Formats: sequence, structure tokens, C-alpha cells
Amino acid sequence: MTAAALPDLPVTRLVVWRHGRTEWNAAGRFQGQMDPPLDDVGRAQAAHAAPHLMAGLDGQDAVVLSSDLVRAADTARVLTDLMGVDLRLDERLREHGMGSWEGLTRDEIAERFPEQYADWLAGRSVRGRGGEETAAVAERVLAALRELPPADVAVVVTHGGTSGRLIERLLELGPDHRRVFGPLGNCAWSELARQSGRWRLLRHNSSAGPLPEGVAPRRTAQDTGTAVLPGTGRHPGPDPAQDADAVG
Repeated sequence: MTAAALPDLPVTRLVVWRHGRTEWNAAGRFQGQMDPPLDDVGRAQAAHAAPHLMAGLDGQDAVVLSSDLVRAADTARVLTDLMGVDLRLDERLREHGMGSWEGLTRDEIAERFPEQYADWLAGRSVRGRGGEETAAVAERVLAALRELPPADVAVVVTHGGTSGRLIERLLELGPDHRRVFGPLGNCAWSELARQSGRWRLLRHNSSAGPLPEGVAPRRTAQDTGTAVLPGTGRHPGPDPAQDADAVG
């Protein structure tokens, strides 16, 4: 991939925000394009994160585009209600289709499809499960972003796998460099900007930090991600055994 192949988008700054937690996230269950809602923790995460994310927009003209799956759309509405802007929904921002894996836990997949699971853990192409090819995920998201109106910044509310594929595409990372960056935690976000003809990752896995005491009924390793750049909210990272790709 060369610089000439970089997408020409109507914005020069992107904030890629993953939805809040669902019960399936907490259980390590692959969601793909199935549609479980936010759980109580996920709703609390969205309410906690939205003011921090809005403050980081620095008053710039912003558009908010979200996957139409309910876990993403409900997360996005917390932000758009706060900002007083319209929410744009687009099915092209849905999670990476996982075919026969959707609805299963990691342990179930490892037992039923051990070779596929080993390929997935290693970042290789997974054959035989159905769903989508990796490259197709990023291209459908970019097609949606190209149709946005001109703005200073776009907040893209999406999913763990889809956010990873989009970031990799913008940074020109090929198949051999998948998972250079860890997956976004629930309600964490990354920021990219186009500078000197290239997209740069300015922040990754930023967050509002832990939920205030007493807000969340319980927490798991899937609640948060790890901030890897100075100036981002830091909190304990995901369980290394789970740290391959987010599950929706």
C-alpha cells in the first residue's frame, strides 16, 4: 500500500470510539453482527466517557457516525445528546462478521474449531468460518466515511474488530502487521489525524478512567483497555489470554 492509496476523507481528524460493555463482552462471547444490548456497566461507561470525549473535541465542528447495531448506537446517543448534534447511523460500521463463531465463547471456539482458533490468535486469516475477509471490513467503513459532510472531526462509534481494521488501514499496516496495536477496550477511543498527506495515530485506547465507585455492579477484564501513549487515561489492561482481538 502506498501513500497514493490512502483514502481521501472529508475530515482530517477521526476519533474512533468503541461501544460500552455488553453481557456478551463480559462473558467473552463473540458478537460479530449479532445485536446484544449494552449491560448496566456499558451504559454507565458511555455516560462516564461521553463528557471526556466531548471535551477532547475542543469545540471543533464535529459529526458523529455510528454502527446501527444497538450497542454502538446507544453508546453514540449519549454523546450526541450531550453535544446537541444529529446521530448518523450506518450499517457499514457494523462489527467484523464472524460467521459460525458468532454467539460462541472463546472456549467453545477453541474446542470446536481448534485450527481456526489458532489462526485467529496468531493474526492469520481464518478459513472456513464464513463471515468477512479482513480487508473488506476496512473498505466498507471507509466507503461510509467518504460520504460524510465536511467537518473538522468525525467521531466514529463502532466495534472492537472493526476499529482495529480501520486503524490498520489508515496507518497502512498490512497483514503482517496486524495487532501491532492492542484492541480498544469498551468505551475507549483512539484519535487519528491526517498530517502531511498521511494518517497519524495521536492517541490510542484513551479512556475516561475507571467508573466512579459504586456505579458498576461488577467489572471484568473486558471493561477497559490499556492506554499506551502519554496523556491518556490509564487503567489495568485486559487479561493477556483475551488480548487478541476484541469480541465485538
